[in-house]
Order: sequence, then structure tokens, then C-alpha cells
Amino acid sequence: MAQAVSSCSSTGLLFHGSKRESSPVNGKVSYSKQVASSQELGAKSSEFRGHAVVHSSGNLSLSCNCKAIQAVLASDKETVTSGDLKGSILRKKLNKVVLAYSGGLDTSVIVPWLRENYGCDVVCFTADVGQGIKELEGLEAKAKASGASQLVVKDLKEEFVKDFIFPCLRAGAVYERKYLLGTSMARPVIAKAMVDVAREVGADAVSHGCTGKGNDQVRFELTFFALNPELSVVAPWREWEIRGREDAIEYAKKHNVPVPVTKKSIYSRDRNLWHLSHEGDILEDPANEPKKDMYMMTVDPEDAPDKPEYVEIGIVSGIPVSVNGKELSPASLLAKLNEIGGRHGIGRVDMVENRLVGMKSRGVYETPGGTILFTAVQELESLTIDREGFQEKDRLALKYAELVYAGRWFDPLRQSMDAFMAEITKTTTGTVTVKLYKGSATVAERQSPYSLYRQDISSFESGQIYDQADAAGFIRLYGLPMRVRAMLEKGL
Repeated sequence: MAQAVSSCSSTGLLFHGSKRESSPVNGKVSYSKQVASSQELGAKSSEFRGHAVVHSSGNLSLSCNCKAIQAVLASDKETVTSGDLKGSILRKKLNKVVLAYSGGLDTSVIVPWLRENYGCDVVCFTADVGQGIKELEGLEAKAKASGASQLVVKDLKEEFVKDFIFPCLRAGAVYERKYLLGTSMARPVIAKAMVDVAREVGADAVSHGCTGKGNDQVRFELTFFALNPELSVVAPWREWEIRGREDAIEYAKKHNVPVPVTKKSIYSRDRNLWHLSHEGDILEDPANEPKKDMYMMTVDPEDAPDKPEYVEIGIVSGIPVSVNGKELSPASLLAKLNEIGGRHGIGRVDMVENRLVGMKSRGVYETPGGTILFTAVQELESLTIDREGFQEKDRLALKYAELVYAGRWFDPLRQSMDAFMAEITKTTTGTVTVKLYKGSATVAERQSPYSLYRQDISSFESGQIYDQADAAGFIRLYGLPMRVRAMLEKGL
């Protein structure tokens, strides 16, 4: 298929309008006859292989820094006359699409929908980020029964923890005071793998099942744009007529797709090796207390053991490396702490957060191992980072968290900030013992060979390095601006 849009130096933009969008026909870009005026251009723009295409009543010329884009506009649909989709009306012809696949109802119906509407081969992709072995059982059979040509599964657990979780931990990234970014960190590692799979199987597009109200659509697509701007992106929830579970079931039956028989949870959950999130049902009202049986990773703190447990975390340059003296791989270390923290009810968070798309949402998170690690790393930093460095790191951590939450993992700003975090924590090495007791994780011991804490200086006893008499002059100079202002106010 000829490409009607030439490439630009900048990442392509994606616009979504009505269902009648531009589509390539015989190497040209066609447009809907419903577009009647220039005022409608913004709403009727559409995406073609990662580049912006704007409708017009005649030929289109869109300038880029590198070259002009020209497209000839005709009609907006293409009729397929061969294969099992004979007579179907396509939005745009794609060759092969890699779909982020979970095996649930939504992604199961996306498979035939993509084939019907884009005339493409569908390759399903599932990432193992620690969601649990049960989530992966029977996926290949489900995917092929839905019409996919194949299922690709990749184990991303070690990469997820080492290259995504641990950098955020080292940075001290927490979104809006509470959220430890469990879902936010997982999406870019999954999307990165999808780009890799698309290259491996020769796909020209990727697709996901994220809704148009959530953050995940942004996280997936910004990663696609950053790593391969030539890929087309298909987001069915922003295009199709399906509006709920009943519509999806009806569509599945119509296309002979086996409807998953698993019991549907009343909550919307996302689980990976770092956390488990809960949304929906009674949680949509912030006035409702979560039900006790909702939690899955942690016991109720009231039911936790009556005796505290101590766990020692070994840290090298801001990165955890061992538990109770035993060195473990990143994923194994986190899994071990999830088990330990879970039985003591550690890491429950209930919060109302500001979504990237503008609305507020209420979520409940379980992050047992992550909470222990955050406590340990931050406590060790209190020994190894001086005051100015500590304050600057905390200031940048807020921006770092915002970038990760917004899906800008591959943004040069986050990568540059990560270099700072690696430098400022290069001496954050040592051990921290954390006391776990009925939902709380508190520091018991901290030690570092690079500790800036000096007992001979900090002691209340007089010493040679710090002469208490020096404080008088320091206070007079430090307080001089306040003293001058008071003198002015009193006419002195």
C-alpha cells in the first residue's frame, strides 16, 4: 500500500473525530463528504501511520520542518472484495496489528472488531508483569478462538522491576502524596514490548483496550510515539459503538467469539508485581469505606500478627539488593517483600487523585513490598545526602512522579532527571531494618559506610569541631533581615 503522507522530523500527532474518518485508498487519503467547512477541520482530523492528516475540500498541503505533506482527498471508505471479510466496509486498511491482550471480554471482542473494521491480521500480545499465573492460563486458545493469528507472551517481570520500578524508587517518586505509581510504571514497559513485537512480526499498527476516560490510553500511546512514530494506533473504545458489557457480549455472540466465563469482579482491578489497585462499585463514592473482603494482597491490619517482624533491606546506590542478608534478583526481592509485608497489612492506601484527563477518581491501592522499600531507601538517604541535596531531590521527585503518571517515561526530561537521581544517591549504600506491625512500617536501624552523621559532632557534649559559642554570631547574621525589618516597623 502506498503511503500518502511523508514523514516529519517530529513525532506524529493523533486526532480523533467522528467515525467517518480519512482512510487510504489506492495510495490516496480520502475524506468524508460530511465535512463541509473549514470550521470542522479540527474535529475531523485523523491519524495516518502516526502523522496528522487534516481534511479539506480539495488537495491538502501540510508543512513540516523537513518536507511538505500532500494528500489527494476522495471518499472515506474502502470496500474489501476478497477473503473472509468480503464486502466489509473498512475504516482504513492495515496489514497487521499487535493488540495488548488480557483474555477478558473486552480484548476478546477487539480481535474480531479489528479484523472486521481494518481488514488486518491480529497478533495478540500479553506481558507478564507479575499479575499472577492464573491470569495467563488458557490465553493462547482464547486468542485464537477470537480470531487472532497468534499469541505472543513475554516475561517482563525482571525488566519491570529493574528498569522501571527501581528508578522511581531511587527518585522517591510519589504522585499526590500517596500513590506509588504501580500502574503508571507498568504501562510503558508493556508498550515498549509491544513496539518490539510489532517489529518482530512486521506489524504496521498497535492497539489497546483502554477507555477514553482513563490515564492508560495516554501512557500507551506516548510510548508508541516515542519508540516508533510510524506505527498506527487503534483505540477501539474511542471508535466503536460498544458502550458496555452487554453490548460486548452481543457482539461476541454475533461473531462466534467464546465469551469468557470467568466471574466478573464488581471492582476494576490492575495487578502487577508492585501493587494491586481497586476502583469502581462502592469506591466511586469517596464517602464509602472499602469493604474488608476487597483486599487481596494484604491482611487487615487488625488481623495481622500481634508480634512485630523485623526485615533488613540491603541497598547499594539507592537500589535494593538484599533481604535479611540474602541477595536476590529485583523481581524475586520484591516478591519476597510482598509476602512479608502482606501478612502484616502493610501498604494500604485509599485516595482521591487527579487523573491526567482532568477528572478526579478514587482508588484503593495495596503496595506491601513497595511501601517497605520506600521506607528503607528514604531512611538511608537521611544519613547519606546533605541538606541542600536532600531538598533539591525532594523537589525534583514531585516532577518526576508527574512525568511518570502522565506516561512520559521516555521523555528526555525524565531521563535527564534520572541521571541526577543516580548521581545524588551514589553514596546511598548501607542497610535499613524496618519494623512491621499491624499495617505500619517504621525504621528500627540504619547504617551506612557513607553516613554524614557524626556522633562526636551531634552529641550534646562539647567538642572541638563544633563550638557552641559560635552559634551566637551565626544567629545574629542569620536573623539580620528579620531584625532590620522589626527596627523599621518600630522606627528605630
